[in-house]
Amino acid sequence: MPAPDAVPAIWRLARLEHDPVRNCPVLLYPEGVVFLNESGAAILGLCDGRRTVAGIAAELGSRYGADVTADVTEFLDDLSARELVDVG
Repeated sequence: MPAPDAVPAIWRLARLEHDPVRNCPVLLYPEGVVFLNESGAAILGLCDGRRTVAGIAAELGSRYGADVTADVTEFLDDLSARELVDVG
């Protein structure tokens, strides 16, 4: 699990895009694609290499009016395990 003070960044060869055919956000990388829901796209949109995990959770928590820390952490942990997000 990424620490609250970790600063996640999308892997340098991956990019957040919108798939016009499926009309949904996607994370594209050389070996494939990850189809995202609105929440996943919002998390990755804030992974700019400057914000911390806690900062991302706080920003999204204020947007959605709920504590999303566990969801953010779990999502980033999954993508980190797939080496699509660096949480160093």
